[in-house]
Amino acid sequence: MNVMLAMLAAFLWGTTYAVTQYSLPGWPPLLLGAIRALPAGLLLLAFKPSMPEAKHWPILVRLGSINIALFFGLLFIMAQTLPSAISGVGMVSLPVFAMFYYWLLHKKKPNKIQFISGMTLITLAWLLFDPLNLKLNPVGLIAMIAALASIVIGSNIIQGLKGKMHWWSVLCWQLIIGGSILTIIAFAHALSSPAQYLSVLQNFNSLNAMGLIWLVLLNTMLAYGLYVWLMTRMTVVEFTFAGISNPVAGILMGLILVGDHFTANQYLLMALIIATSLMGSLLSTYYERKKLKQIKK
Repeated sequence: MNVMLAMLAAFLWGTTYAVTQYSLPGWPPLLLGAIRALPAGLLLLAFKPSMPEAKHWPILVRLGSINIALFFGLLFIMAQTLPSAISGVGMVSLPVFAMFYYWLLHKKKPNKIQFISGMTLITLAWLLFDPLNLKLNPVGLIAMIAALASIVIGSNIIQGLKGKMHWWSVLCWQLIIGGSILTIIAFAHALSSPAQYLSVLQNFNSLNAMGLIWLVLLNTMLAYGLYVWLMTRMTVVEFTFAGISNPVAGILMGLILVGDHFTANQYLLMALIIATSLMGSLLSTYYERKKLKQIKK
């Protein structure tokens, strides 16, 4: 059940790129990040008010800065500079980042299946993102790598709060804090470069409104609610391997909404990346459960 819910959250996140390109083209990434985070956090808090203890504020500020302000800003840079399918497939590399992060910093060695899956993902991703075959915006690629790192670090912070703070407070306040940071930065950016922001206001339409509703209600309130709740019940590596539905959403929505098209070889590489991530997740779960049963016996 947890894996299915993780896949639902990842699928919704995977729609971000195409929905943004289709319904909010040309919108400043900082503004999009602020609108996605702050209203969602305030609505969730209004639904169930929760006030953290004074000792938890420093870690919440750190979490909101990394997991929301930094990540959302990077995510919308990706959405404006990379094809939807490429953004979604690129995020499949998240288990590799998580695996090496825990290995290097926490001395937690990956199991053989996770290691083989990770190495296979790196190889396939290298082939897919080969600059000789696919011209991609370097700003978008740098944003993707930084976004992957911020997710792993932010997820690690959330897991560190397990048992110390209710997951609902973590959910609400990271969105409010991160959204507030993005709002301040976006306001400063608007003062220095007002043309793009004025264009957004002057040309606002119903398609923009539907895109924002999707991003706030589904991509943030629902998907992030599931994510924070699941972080109290799954490891970061388990969650990231369950994120296989992210690229599926990216490819499908990119095809349907913005007409992304790639070569047969590129689609084959995408399919292999998705299959590798899925098999790694399923086999890891199977052998861990088998190990637990043997210990209980």
